Amino acid sequence: MANRLLPALCLAALLHAGAALAAVDVNRAREADLDGIKGIGPALSSRILAERARGRFQDWRDLISRVKGIGPAAAARLSEEGLTVDGASYAPQEAPPGKTLGH
Repeated sequence: MANRLLPALCLAALLHAGAALAAVDVNRAREADLDGIKGIGPALSSRILAERARGRFQDWRDLISRVKGIGPAAAARLSEEGLTVDGASYAPQEAPPGKTLGH
C-alpha cells in the first residue's frame, strides 16, 4: 500500500508547488517573470517596471490607473494567468473610475 501512496503524494506535492510557482507578484517580479505571463510582452513589462520604479503598486486599481494597456479586462486576464498585486488576484470592483471593461 505504501508503494502506491508515495507516487500519489509526490504528484500532489508537485502540483501544489507548480501552482505556487505560477503566481507572479507585480511588485516583486523581474522582467523575465513578467514576460512569462501570457499577455505580457516586452513593451508592457517595460511600462510596468517603469511605473513600479516610481513607487510600488498599492492594489489592482493603482496598477490599472498607472500602466497604459492594462484596463479591467486585461487585469482579469492577467490575473487568471497568475499575476498578483501584493499576493491578491484581481476583483472587478477594483477598476478605477473612467476605465470600463474592454478599455
